[in-house]
Amino acid sequence: MGQGWCTGPAFPSLPRMTGVATPLLDIRRIYCEPAAAALPRGAAVLARFPDAERIPVQSHWRIPALREGDPGDFLRPKRETLVLGVKQGLAFRPNGRSADFIAPSSSNGCAMACAYCYVARRKGHANPITVFANIEAILAATARHAAKLGPKPAPNQVDPAAWVYDLGENGDLSVDALISDNVRDLVALFRTLPHAKGSFATKWVNPALLGYDPQGHTRIRMSLMPPGLARLLDIRAAPVEARIAAIPELHRAGYEVQVNFSPVVLREGWEAEWDALFRMLDDALPDAVKTGLAAEVIMLTHNAALHEVNLAWHPKAEEVLWRPDIQEEKRSESGAANLRYRTSWKGRWLQRFRDLLAARMPYCQVRYAF
Repeated sequence: MGQGWCTGPAFPSLPRMTGVATPLLDIRRIYCEPAAAALPRGAAVLARFPDAERIPVQSHWRIPALREGDPGDFLRPKRETLVLGVKQGLAFRPNGRSADFIAPSSSNGCAMACAYCYVARRKGHANPITVFANIEAILAATARHAAKLGPKPAPNQVDPAAWVYDLGENGDLSVDALISDNVRDLVALFRTLPHAKGSFATKWVNPALLGYDPQGHTRIRMSLMPPGLARLLDIRAAPVEARIAAIPELHRAGYEVQVNFSPVVLREGWEAEWDALFRMLDDALPDAVKTGLAAEVIMLTHNAALHEVNLAWHPKAEEVLWRPDIQEEKRSESGAANLRYRTSWKGRWLQRFRDLLAARMPYCQVRYAF
């Protein structure tokens, strides 16, 4: 890599961080665009999985075997399949919630199988990880965009000083770092950008991230929900207890760590569940993390098409996700039939959530909630 963005050996030996020992990935086939295989990062990914079957494809978006798979076979492609492609569009979209801008992604899809995942809603099936091999173009575009912006003129709810770029809108970068050095390169890039900060949400615990030396220029948003609910919905994700235990270690390694309470799923006893989570989090966090801690709060949005897919592989999840008695339909901009909690009640439930959080963790600022 050029411009000092890639530093140190890949996949270093690091102190063990409390997490999950069972491997997420057992890659047996790689769908690969020829242009991606020809790039240095693409070649490195292929070399990392030398025994995997290689299947040439013209486009990482048009793979019928993935798009039209058996809904009952939802988990196997996530574990065994990888896609290697070239990111075409390098546009930056204004955001204003998690970040100031959504950066061009270095991947798409995920090895985990959260039952409410909006990426699965968009793509229709299992959506395993696609790694984009043209990381140098993504890095260069990000550096140009940040340089053109210059210093941030005024604080906002995203950050008081830095322009924040969401790097993982369509995946989980902690998992992506198991596959390639794309995430390491992104963290290294933001070390060099004086007025910018990278950001991504995660539900995985990857000790390799402790060696990336972010120097405060990468924000990790640890996604949390009550442990019992996570065991039902966050399939293949790290246990909530492991995610919480990782927060102080990530902070000591130089990351800014915030939390996502997402999604807030309403069911009988939900207030007691979340109150217990807040107690657990408060007990685990050192004062250095509590100072300046901020959270995002996102109420569940579900989807009719995803509901049908889930019924084929994980119907128990739908007992809490699909609640027409307390939800109402709202059409998305793309015309999809989404279900959200009824407007007449949602505001009151959201305020009750915020009151619970303030009572247990008064130091935790809510950056936004919806």
